[in-house]
Amino acid sequence: MEKMVTIYLYGKKYEVPESLTIMEAMEYAGYQLVRGCGCRNGFCGACATICRVKGQTELKACLACSTKVEDQLYIATLPFFPLIKQVYDVEKVQPTQQIMMQLYPEIYSCVGCNACTKACTQGLNVMQYIAYAQRGEFEKCAEESFDCVMCGVCSSRCPAEISHPQVAMLARRLNGKYLAPHCDHLDARVKEIEEGKIEDMIRSLMDKPLEEIKELYNNREIEK
Repeated sequence: MEKMVTIYLYGKKYEVPESLTIMEAMEYAGYQLVRGCGCRNGFCGACATICRVKGQTELKACLACSTKVEDQLYIATLPFFPLIKQVYDVEKVQPTQQIMMQLYPEIYSCVGCNACTKACTQGLNVMQYIAYAQRGEFEKCAEESFDCVMCGVCSSRCPAEISHPQVAMLARRLNGKYLAPHCDHLDARVKEIEEGKIEDMIRSLMDKPLEEIKELYNNREIEK
């Protein structure tokens, strides 16, 4: 039999297989995740979790979908954090430093505590990409924040109440709209999709086993 470990979900004790992620362990324990979480028909980043190992005082932030359980782990999920999302028309805004001053002026109140970076569930250098946003360096901000899943844990720890994921989203949109080189091959693929020319390819992929799909993905040709 698989080795079992002891975990505590919302203070209640459970024995679960050690190979499970926190999300899988919650389902194993009888919790039904029917809304919210990205890999359960919701939003990626919605399974933000706080945990600590018994006897340790450090609280860790993580995503329940990608973090394995360990023995004597205390677990509590985080509610959705209310990020400030400013309304703008990406067709009308321009990639200048002034747009950040106008939409997200709180980024200039950053005290450099680095709590956002320490809390990030993806291990991103959050304080650095906010510094790029302050200077209007949107290409660098977009690259540094690329793996953000907008879980909001960084913002929950910020004394300046910065909505880091929304700042990063604006930077990536500005970069994609105005700064990044135009992708002709992307236009061609979109046209093929609209004309239904890749339906057979999609059906053939759907029939392949998961391991073969992973192999194709890992060895795909990446356009320059």
